[in-house]
Amino acid sequence: MKTQLKKSLSALLLGGALAAAAAHAAPPPQDLKGKNIVLVHGAFADGSSWNKVIPLLEAHGAHVVAVQNPLTSLADDAAAARRVIDAQQGPVILVGHSWGGSVITEAGNDDKVKALVYVAALAPDNGQSVNDLMRGAPAPAWAPELRKDSGGFLTLSTNGILHQFAQDLPAASARVLAATQGPWAASALDDKVSKAAWHNKPSAFVVTDLDHMIDPAAQARMAAAIGATVTHVRSSHVAMLSHPAAVAAAIIAEAKKVD
Repeated sequence: MKTQLKKSLSALLLGGALAAAAAHAAPPPQDLKGKNIVLVHGAFADGSSWNKVIPLLEAHGAHVVAVQNPLTSLADDAAAARRVIDAQQGPVILVGHSWGGSVITEAGNDDKVKALVYVAALAPDNGQSVNDLMRGAPAPAWAPELRKDSGGFLTLSTNGILHQFAQDLPAASARVLAATQGPWAASALDDKVSKAAWHNKPSAFVVTDLDHMIDPAAQARMAAAIGATVTHVRSSHVAMLSHPAAVAAAIIAEAKKVD
């Protein structure tokens, strides 16, 4: 009886010790210290779309800034990204989601930018616009959910956000996205990239395999065209919100390659 009691107490103490050790597990290595990660949001979103990824990157010692795009034109959005890039000390890893892929393609030629990461993003070539890139593709299922205001800015309906843009988020979270989305100038769809940075910068691409906004097969083709390292995530268009750890891991892996 005493032997059994001792064994039970030992097991209990060991379990408590293991739980305490797990609670005080070593933090992630500071393997990105001195590196800057600049995050560029896409259409129908704002900088807060990176909120779940930012702390995961900062835990590795990276300095992280999310750009607030005006979404008024490719030139304006690229200028906003360049202002943030200019303010950084040291190498920059430039990350773009969705339309933000066009922005990093245009703004990524800055000498400080050492790598590009595309997340469910567009990756135009020299002289290409979004409309050029998507020419010949069937009309997307979300097209009827677009709303255009008198100023020529596009938003996505709440239904579109819930069922096409962020279908793997809780409905309450998706409704917040719908309420806070950034209106996107329709004219930006015809803005052409002047010099595609991916020709001269190493790239990674997170392909979102359950995406209803940018066809996963089209994402895979763009990733192959730019010679990117590819990560597949079973996610909607907003992988940085529904699968932040996977997106952060892809960014961290690319950032680790930067000297």
